[in-house]
Amino acid sequence: MKRTSAAPALRRRTTTVLGAAVLSLALTVPAATTAAADPGAGTAAHDPGGPGGRGDFGGRGDFGGRGDFGGRGDFGRATLTGFASLPALTFVPGSEPSGAQLGTAPVNGVTPPFTGQPVQGFSGIVRRGDGTFDVLSDNGYGNKANSADFLLRVHRIKPDFRRGAVRVLGGFGLSDPDGHVTWPLTRADRKLTGADFDVESIVRAADGTYWIGDEFGPFLLHVSPSGRLLEAPVPLPDVKAPENPSLEGAEPNLGRSKGFEGMARSVDGRTLYPMLEGTVSGDPAGTLRINEFDLRRRAYTGRRWTYTLDDAENAIGDMIAVDRHRFLVIERDNLQGDAARTKKIYLVDLRRKDLGKTLVADLLDLANPRRLGGLGETFRFPFQTIEDVVILDDRTLGILDDNNFPFSAGRTPGKPDDNEFITVRLSRPLQADPRVHR
Repeated sequence: MKRTSAAPALRRRTTTVLGAAVLSLALTVPAATTAAADPGAGTAAHDPGGPGGRGDFGGRGDFGGRGDFGGRGDFGRATLTGFASLPALTFVPGSEPSGAQLGTAPVNGVTPPFTGQPVQGFSGIVRRGDGTFDVLSDNGYGNKANSADFLLRVHRIKPDFRRGAVRVLGGFGLSDPDGHVTWPLTRADRKLTGADFDVESIVRAADGTYWIGDEFGPFLLHVSPSGRLLEAPVPLPDVKAPENPSLEGAEPNLGRSKGFEGMARSVDGRTLYPMLEGTVSGDPAGTLRINEFDLRRRAYTGRRWTYTLDDAENAIGDMIAVDRHRFLVIERDNLQGDAARTKKIYLVDLRRKDLGKTLVADLLDLANPRRLGGLGETFRFPFQTIEDVVILDDRTLGILDDNNFPFSAGRTPGKPDDNEFITVRLSRPLQADPRVHR
């Protein structure tokens, strides 16, 4: 989700193939860093209350039956190994105008409305295994009221860390030509817009279709490889946001645009784990629900876990599976630039009652010995909204910001943020299920 902010109007396999095709230089680190790897780290104490009640392989603890990292606690300092950016003023070629509801006053030096559809707001990522990635733009300009002319879209991008640039290779829009959405849509041609859904998370299924998490319902959306809605939006039982079209005068029990900010797909491809960004009414402050959705049955299983934020004012940005039980979660505050204090990636374990949050990377304190991005030896990723994480290999993560175009200015005050794509080398291996980075 974007945009609740401290300032006015502020929003918010790849082992070989990807390594050879894209990341060969970006993933190079000093020998001392490589020597810090500890292949002896294991996984957490067995808890039969977790998914399936067994470890990942044959009922043992994950990868050998040892406790998670031997109880060693947080990871050490992570290292920036790749930097690439896509300029904020990048638009879909030949696209429709947008931003008409933003007024005509300049915002961070750019003046709406725009002559095209901005390539912005990356709120979910899918690794394709060939050096390219699918990235999901969110609802557009921050809320339902001002985003009716923003067309929901998945872009295909390719980072070039040697040149420090990101290329946009194409993409596809989201639409509902078959009428699966039963309430009125914004457009007669049934192309989906930011006034219809606030799409914030995405995974790709084994059959090549996509599942997308929405915040307005919250709903799960199932779309074809070309973006065509394949079935009716799936609501979350007993939870409704203010934008939910079926409220009919009832009281919502979730905050505005606080739905499925993060969503992971299980490593076996059978289950989704959509994660709310906001606390459901009646739940303890600062707690977020993680639900389980069975893809074969097309139904929620009723199983649920609770993630507790470091601070009730924080939010989450993304969630991705590490193995059968463990996941990475981005947690962030709502600040940007020098004011930013919390931009972290945690490892959590669904077998543990408190999820056992382990700090994997502090994105405001990354070692940068090569001074990538033209920045200093300490690299900060100081964006208000950081909403994309992908596992590239067992010690390397890809991370992207949601630039909230044109509102966020976390890198340079007064200038709209670019879409930055960084790679980060962890201080030790995740010991992830190999399927997550093939």
